[in-house]
Amino acid sequence: MEISTAKVIVTGGASGLGEACVRHLAGQGAQVTIFDLEAARGSSVAGELSGVRFAEVDVTEDAATANAVAEAAEAMGGLTAAINCAGVATGAKTVGRDGPHPLDRFQRMIDINLVGAFNVLRLAAAEMARNTPNDDGERGVIVNTASVAAFEGQKGQAAYAASKAGVAGMSLPVARDLASLGIRCCAIAPGIFHTPMLEGLGQDIMDSLAADVIFPKRLGRPEEFARLAAFILTCPYLNGETIRLDGALRMPA
Repeated sequence: MEISTAKVIVTGGASGLGEACVRHLAGQGAQVTIFDLEAARGSSVAGELSGVRFAEVDVTEDAATANAVAEAAEAMGGLTAAINCAGVATGAKTVGRDGPHPLDRFQRMIDINLVGAFNVLRLAAAEMARNTPNDDGERGVIVNTASVAAFEGQKGQAAYAASKAGVAGMSLPVARDLASLGIRCCAIAPGIFHTPMLEGLGQDIMDSLAADVIFPKRLGRPEEFARLAAFILTCPYLNGETIRLDGALRMPA
């Protein structure tokens, strides 16, 4: 896939890793539609960049997301890629001072991070299936966002780790399901990245987290995530894989 002619949906594209993907792809000539609930921020990002649109979308809602995917494909003249970056991260121990982990918080994490990603990719794949295949027989590409927490979840991350393990676990069967349609699916498992969500923890905590990274000894930069996502789009033999992007970090308990 050529980035300059790509037509891409990026969920969570108003900030963080998603915004980095939007800016990187738009800078290379791609058409991009941002899906996000942050309307003011999403509209602002879209207004800065050529070929970028914004749609206020809750990825957990079936009919609304289906309509948004169809409208994005129509506005862009098709759909060739979807990058799932929408997600939330909160912490709670399985049994804490206030009792057992609130079930609604666990359910919300699964709904947004896992079910939301699957909701978008299934609808996007149906649109991609209409494309004329390129010389490699390819009609589209899906990139999901997992996390190193899928493999080394820390204390208080039962819900988050479960949601991201689900993302990592579904990427291979989804790739196999969509192979006959010429649609690839991969996931990226980022380590600790410098995003607005992390900034809220404060500089001291960010510095302590960076100290655990093997090399380079710093937090990941969102543009590095974006560059990997773009590489997945352009590399036709890369399929069904979950790629760690973490500076050799292995999270302690």
